[in-house]
Amino acid sequence: MPVLQDYFDDSHTLVRDSVRRFVEREILPHVDDWEEAGGFPRELYRKAGAAGILGIGYPERFGGSHEGDIFAKVAASEELMRSGSGGLVAGLGSLDIGLPPVLKWAKPAIRDQVVPQVLAGEKIMALAVTEPSGGSDVANLKTRAVRDGEFYRVSGSKTFITSGVRADYYTVAVRTGGEGFSGVSLLLIEKGTPGFTVGRQLKKMGWWASDTAELFFDDCRVPVDNLIGAENMGFAGIMANFQSERLSLAIMANMTAQLAFEESMAWARERQAFGKLIGKFQVLKHRLTEMATQLEVSREFTYRQAAKMAAGQSVVKEISMAKNFATDIADKITYDAVQILGGMGYMRESLVERLYRDNRILSIGGGSREIMNEIISKQMGL
Repeated sequence: MPVLQDYFDDSHTLVRDSVRRFVEREILPHVDDWEEAGGFPRELYRKAGAAGILGIGYPERFGGSHEGDIFAKVAASEELMRSGSGGLVAGLGSLDIGLPPVLKWAKPAIRDQVVPQVLAGEKIMALAVTEPSGGSDVANLKTRAVRDGEFYRVSGSKTFITSGVRADYYTVAVRTGGEGFSGVSLLLIEKGTPGFTVGRQLKKMGWWASDTAELFFDDCRVPVDNLIGAENMGFAGIMANFQSERLSLAIMANMTAQLAFEESMAWARERQAFGKLIGKFQVLKHRLTEMATQLEVSREFTYRQAAKMAAGQSVVKEISMAKNFATDIADKITYDAVQILGGMGYMRESLVERLYRDNRILSIGGGSREIMNEIISKQMGL
């Protein structure tokens, strides 16, 4: 028989233990208050940077560790999700969608300035792609950047930007060429650049602890040196980044489901009705076993795609499937968890109430469920 290969090794266990201690020490005592306040302290970025958490997966020469190790990143992400706050994890992790293009394609002087600061938690990074006129339709974005000597003049707006209020650096998708995907570029724009303003912090159904903002560019002059990669080649960079983002969202969905399942199991073992524990009723036993089965299948399929990515394989179709499947399962398990807890599941003091709200964005962000199905169908030749 073939030997079963685990996805995680001893180094990943060390990562998991380190992040778990950080969550227990720095996040769990405060997370409920941060949720109600609609944000967490900026200092948490510095603490996460000092603990080496922000640098996981990035090159050592910039202050990172476990460069290219996807499962070190998975282990860290799963433990951060045990904070029970998807918004906090999204906000703390916004560098993972904003920084990779800078690391890969920015000019060395820009890269060497920005990357170490962000990994240390001294500066905050955001990705700005989505616009009021459309989210998933990246190829038709409207924000325009016109070359003017040694500057680009940028005009337009972005919305639903995670870490949009507090970020220092923004990787911004702009149109430098004609219509369609071939006219899109990426620019690094710093907060404080004349003509760039940050709008209000948006109020959301879930992810309360993350700041989400509108951005406005009014003839904003950005140095040409801040171009990330070649002009009109930004769409490929955005698409490459999406694969990692979709893996992260699948991991978040699986952990959201895991926490909801654990809360359901604990409730079933302690709550009594009609003279016995509710977990002894067949209808609830079967629901819990179905939840466990669905979660195991989703997690294993997601891990398998991460392993393929780690091996350098293309998983455009499969990671889209994994995101859709994981978010579907999280939809069902969080719904069932609220139902199992009954009235308590509807209370703000209940973790499953937050999980239920936070979960809803996961099938929308990083490409909606419908866009995932379009990608899958194209990969199938339909």
